[in-house]
Amino acid sequence: MSFARLSLLWKILLPMSVVLTVVFAAAGWILQNNVVRSTTTSVEREARASFQAYESLWKARADQLAAVSRILSTMSDVRRVFGTGDEATIRDSASELWGRISSEDAFFLVTDPQGKVIASLGASVSIRRNEDFPEMQSALARFPSQASGFLQRGPELFQVVVTPVYVQSVRGPALLNVLVAGYGVDTALAHRLKDETGGSDFVFVTAGRVVTSTLPAAVESRIAPRLITTPSGLAADYLALPTPLLDVSGAPIGQLFILRSFEAARQSIAVLRREIVALWLSAMLAALLVTYFVAKRIMRPVADLDRAAAEIARRNYGYRVDVRTGDELGRLGHTFNAMCESIQNAREELASQERISTIGRLSTSIVHDLRNPLAAIYAGAEMLVDTNLEKLQVQRLANNIYRASRGIQDMLQQLLNVARGRSGVAEMCPVREVVGAAWSAVASDAGARKIALVSAIPDGLECPMERARMERVFLNLFENALEVMRGGGSVEVSAHSDDEAVLIAVKDTGPGIRPEVRGRLFQPFVTFGKKNGLGLGLALSRQTLLDHGGDLWVNGTGPGAEFHMRLPSKKPEPHSEPRA
Repeated sequence: MSFARLSLLWKILLPMSVVLTVVFAAAGWILQNNVVRSTTTSVEREARASFQAYESLWKARADQLAAVSRILSTMSDVRRVFGTGDEATIRDSASELWGRISSEDAFFLVTDPQGKVIASLGASVSIRRNEDFPEMQSALARFPSQASGFLQRGPELFQVVVTPVYVQSVRGPALLNVLVAGYGVDTALAHRLKDETGGSDFVFVTAGRVVTSTLPAAVESRIAPRLITTPSGLAADYLALPTPLLDVSGAPIGQLFILRSFEAARQSIAVLRREIVALWLSAMLAALLVTYFVAKRIMRPVADLDRAAAEIARRNYGYRVDVRTGDELGRLGHTFNAMCESIQNAREELASQERISTIGRLSTSIVHDLRNPLAAIYAGAEMLVDTNLEKLQVQRLANNIYRASRGIQDMLQQLLNVARGRSGVAEMCPVREVVGAAWSAVASDAGARKIALVSAIPDGLECPMERARMERVFLNLFENALEVMRGGGSVEVSAHSDDEAVLIAVKDTGPGIRPEVRGRLFQPFVTFGKKNGLGLGLALSRQTLLDHGGDLWVNGTGPGAEFHMRLPSKKPEPHSEPRA
C-alpha cells in the first residue's frame, strides 16, 4: 500500500515513529561509541596501571634478591666458607642465614668462577650440583656489579640476580665464587602477580611457547597463537601490553603479556543496549499512545468535514458540521457551514430562475413549433372566407387545415406524454413510408434549397413504432439538416435489420457537428448556430426512441452529421395479468 493511500492518522503516526526510531538509534549509537571509547580507555588505563604495578613488584623482588646476595657476599665468614668449595660446609653455614633473610619461594646457588654449581639452597629447582651455568659468562662482563635478568632451563623460567664474591689476593681482588639468587616463574607466581595488580592476566612466553599464564586453558589455547604472532595490541577479547624478558646480559629471551579483559566492558555495553532498547520501546509506546489520542482528537473535526463534503457531493446541501472547538479546525468548520448555506441559497435561487427560464424557453419553443401549422390554418381559413373557390380547391384547403390542426394536436399530445412519461400504442409500420411522410413536410423547402433525399431503405422493412412520433423524429432531423445546408446537398437515409433490431442511419452533407457540441447534443435547450428553435427537438427525439425501447446517437467525425437509430424489430410480448 502506498503512503498516499494511508489514512491521515497513519500519515501522522508512521513519520513520528520513524523519526523517533532514527533519533533513538542515533543517540544510542553515539552513546554506545562514547561508552566503548571510554571503556577501552579505562581498560588501557587499568592495563598500564597493572603494568606499572608489575614493574614495581618485580623490581622489589629483584632488589630484595640483590640485597640478600650483597649481604652474603660481603660477610667474611661466608667468603671463608665459600673458599672451602665443600658443598656440605657451604650448605650448613649459609642455610641458617639464608632462611632468615629470604622468602620461601626463592632459591640460592653458589658457583665457581667458571660457572659450575657448587651448592644449592632454598626452593627446589632443576639446577643441580656440578651443573654448568653458561649464563655466567654473560654476567662476567658486568662484574663486579650485580647482574639481574631471566634465566631459562628447559621448560622452566627463572628470575635471577647474579652477585660476584671477591677476596683480596697479592694481585688484588680475585673472583672467589658467584652467588645466584632467584625465583621460579610458575603458575603460583603468575596468580600472585594477578592478585597484586587488580585482576590483570599474565602470560609468560619464551621460545614461541607459553611458559605459564593465569588464563583458563581454553582461553589460553585460543589466544596464545595470536599473542605469539602479534606481539602487541588486541588479542581476541583482551587488551595485551607486551614487555620483553631480558636475560642477565640484557638480551631478550621472551615476552611477558599483561592482559586486561574486555568481558566486563562488553557486558556493560550489552546492558546499556538492552536499556536503550527498553527505553526506546517505552518511549515509542508512550509517543504512539499520546500521538494517537491527540491525532484522534484532531482528526475528529477533519472526519466530520470529510463526511460533510461527501453529503454535499450527494447534493445534501442542508448538511451542517457540528463545530466543537474554536481553533483553526473549528474556524474551518464555521467557514464550511457558511459555504454550504451559501450554496444552498444560491441553488434555490438558481432553481427558481431556472424554472422561470425553462417556462419561457418551453413557451418559446412551443410557439416556434406551432407557428408553421397555425400559419397554414390561418392562410387556408383566410382564403376560404375572402375568396370564391371551386369545390376542389376548397377540399384541398380543408385537407391542409385538417392536417395542420392534426399536427398541432399530435404535437401537444406528444409534449403532454413526455411530461407525464406516457407512450402511445406501437404498430407495425413500413420504415420507407414513415420516412417519406416526414420528408413530404419539408419537400418544398428542400427543393428550393436544392437538397435531395437519397433513400436506401429496403422494401418491406418494417418495425413496431408510434407513427406520428417517429415521423416527428425524422422531421426534426430533416429540418436540422436543411437549416445548415445553405448551398444544397443531400440527406441519405439507410436502414437494415438483424435478428433483434432495425438500424437506421440519417446522414447529410452539411458542415457536421462541432466537437464542443457533440457531448451536449441531446440535452434540452442546447442549440448552436440555429436561427430558430431552442434545442428541444433532439432531446424529445431521443426520448421517443428510448420510449420505443431503442436509442438515438450521433456518430462519425468527418464532414456532415450522421445520426443512428435502433428500434426493436418485433413488438414486445404482452405481460399476462395474474389471476386472482
